[in-house]
Amino acid sequence: MSARVTAVSSNGTYSFSKPNRASITLLTGLGVEGDVHAGETVKHRFRMKHEPQQPNLRQVHLIHEELFDELAEKGFSVAAGELGENISTRGIDLLALPTGALLHIGAEAIVEVTGLRNPCSQIDSFQKGLLKEVFELDPDTGDFTFKSGVMSVVRQGGVVRPGDPIKVELPTGPHRPLERV
Repeated sequence: MSARVTAVSSNGTYSFSKPNRASITLLTGLGVEGDVHAGETVKHRFRMKHEPQQPNLRQVHLIHEELFDELAEKGFSVAAGELGENISTRGIDLLALPTGALLHIGAEAIVEVTGLRNPCSQIDSFQKGLLKEVFELDPDTGDFTFKSGVMSVVRQGGVVRPGDPIKVELPTGPHRPLERV
């Protein structure tokens, strides 16, 4: 199966979930047009209070629908946009990408992966017990794997629609694993 977009979502106001759209427009250096998280500087409410001038490394949130399948096996019902992502995908291991990977989406858009989404307690408000399911503890190292998608910045704008293909361009040199952003 080739990597593709399965859904696109945005919201102009702060809320946990984002409604699905027929398309979204990515704006270079800003994020999703009309989305509350778009901008050059951080737009996460908590971070705006403490670090308002920090660059916005969370312009576009992507999540793999395979996570929804995994959660369904555990009794949870999660659909595209409900965890606040802008782009839902299938056929690409987002969590295995290195920092700086470029995702060419559709005909024009390019996003650069900046890191892992740091899941917050609002996930449990959405569905009780869900937060512990989007973390995975490595029993050997004690390290956590954050499974709730990746964050990115827009390097080249364009329209993104469900069904659009996604091509991965890996960075040159040694690859750095994703960290929380």
